[in-house]
Amino acid sequence: MGSTDGGAFRRMLRTLTSDVDELDARDLAEDVEESGARPAKDCACGEEVTMLGRIRSVEHCPQSAEATLKAELFDGTDGVTLVWMGRRRIPGIEAGRTMRVRGRVSVRDGKKILYNPYYEICQAQ
Repeated sequence: MGSTDGGAFRRMLRTLTSDVDELDARDLAEDVEESGARPAKDCACGEEVTMLGRIRSVEHCPQSAEATLKAELFDGTDGVTLVWMGRRRIPGIEAGRTMRVRGRVSVRDGKKILYNPYYEICQAQ
């Protein structure tokens, strides 16, 4: 009885003293694992993958620039840049949204990128 109580107490103490971002990342990583999506940290260049994560930021290009929309997707393990060429805005693509994306991974300047990924906006849990 003492070992399970101590384990539960340690988990509760770790939860109470952990950073909110760390807890959020852990929850996201668990959601990815449960959904069957691929963790971003395990993706390599050239692989076709399905990922699940939350949009951290969206970058809209100015009218004078080429039309591209960039968003950073974070799944609790690593960030991936999503780039839609020929689009300035996509309704529903905004920070804080959870999305499932599918595409081929590219690496540019050491960062993982999905160009023109298929996407599905997921409902908040």
